[in-house]
Amino acid sequence: MTPVDPREAVAAALRQIAPEIDPQTLDDSDRLRQDLDLDSLDFLRLIEQLAAATAIDIPEHDYPAVATVGGLVAYLAAHQQPRP
Repeated sequence: MTPVDPREAVAAALRQIAPEIDPQTLDDSDRLRQDLDLDSLDFLRLIEQLAAATAIDIPEHDYPAVATVGGLVAYLAAHQQPRP
């Protein structure tokens, strides 16, 4: 799978899960559940959507690391396979 831009992957997944969120207004400090009002099912759908788009699985024990937009982008960037 071709690596994707982590920030664009997060924005695209959020557009699908919560279309009312404007990706242009996202800040790295935005908390997914509290600030963006994602409920637990939306959060899980976001994780699944990102796994499908990036081939990066986020195990449950890493959920605290991806609680913010910036944390999620950083996690995806750190776990992305380098381009050949």
